[in-house]
Amino acid sequence: MTPETAAFIKRHADDDVRQLALHAKCLDGVDLTFALEQIAGRQTARRKLPAWASIEGIVYPPHLSMEQCSSEQTARYKACLAGQGRLIVDLTGGFGVDFSFMAQGFKKAVYVERQQSLCEIARENFQLLGLSQAEVVCCDASDFLQTMEHADLIYLDPARRDDHGARTYGISDCTPDVLALRELLFEKADRVIIKLSPMLDWRKAVNDVGEQYVREVHIVSVGNECKELLLLLGQGEGFRLVCVCDNQRLEAHNPHKIHEPLEPHEPHLGAFLYEPNASIMKAGCFDEVSRQFQVGQLAQNSHLFVSADYVNDFPGRTFQIDAVTTMNKRELKEKLQGLTQANIAVRNFPLTVAELRKRLKLNEGGSAYIFATTLASGNRVLILCRKLPTYTYFHSAKVI
Repeated sequence: MTPETAAFIKRHADDDVRQLALHAKCLDGVDLTFALEQIAGRQTARRKLPAWASIEGIVYPPHLSMEQCSSEQTARYKACLAGQGRLIVDLTGGFGVDFSFMAQGFKKAVYVERQQSLCEIARENFQLLGLSQAEVVCCDASDFLQTMEHADLIYLDPARRDDHGARTYGISDCTPDVLALRELLFEKADRVIIKLSPMLDWRKAVNDVGEQYVREVHIVSVGNECKELLLLLGQGEGFRLVCVCDNQRLEAHNPHKIHEPLEPHEPHLGAFLYEPNASIMKAGCFDEVSRQFQVGQLAQNSHLFVSADYVNDFPGRTFQIDAVTTMNKRELKEKLQGLTQANIAVRNFPLTVAELRKRLKLNEGGSAYIFATTLASGNRVLILCRKLPTYTYFHSAKVI
């Protein structure tokens, strides 16, 4: 990076990159394409990687790599999973965000990446980040795995795009093919962490890899949006499912064990309504949630829960019910009187949010919430409620 390019980046750090690309003049010594890439990267880093954004000189990759890289929050979570040890090997280095956080717990850390440009960026950045124990290797993951020394931990984030750039979700469709390398991975490391698409069903992922190898499944959400599916593979017995959403964490042991669903509950005035967070919705362990928190499901497919008493540590959003109405016009007019706007959600209901909003003639927003759902009895109802504060908590429960 020339001094002129560095000065240009610093001078326009907060500018709109698109407008800058249209109107910026070519200046002697300024690599405009690179400068715009760095400005955009730093602006994204302020949101996703504040610890990196605060360091002067960090080099950022093209836009796609920045959007696909882990956030600092999820990278720190994986660092906790990785723990400490002698050697960690990241076979799919990429931009190196996950590696940079996990490497801090190990005496030696090897970053493996087949793209030379990303390796060059990694070497620059790891020095600035103080990762003196980091070694950068430009190599294909499968080739490096064949000859590497035994490691405490191997980490893989297989590329989820095919040769034409289209998204892939299945484990065997990603690069490298973890299933083809499975036996070699266990031969070369005590533990293996695999990051998979949040679109993938965790049960299928466990079945594909082999349940005998999987010790933990972590479903990680940020801002109530499911971001990652992590499989932790290793020796031993036992299996646990961990649902993490920001400050909420729920553990379930033996999640494959089937329970008979609890008796369905009816919503009523003054009761409390609960909506599970994104990780629990992804996990689908609704019967276990009912038992752990003593809340009843409205119906098997509603994924909404109610209780007469307030549960202050429920892993999701909590509401208090102000009214319940059917779709009868007269009843709707009575219960919605004076309401001009509301936040609407539909669960197991024949109308979309847009269709229901149009029928109710309500604007979006406000403090009122409406859940449209179908009860176990088959009755379709609207539940009017108000949101209650969400508390920070840690909950760990054993499902028997």
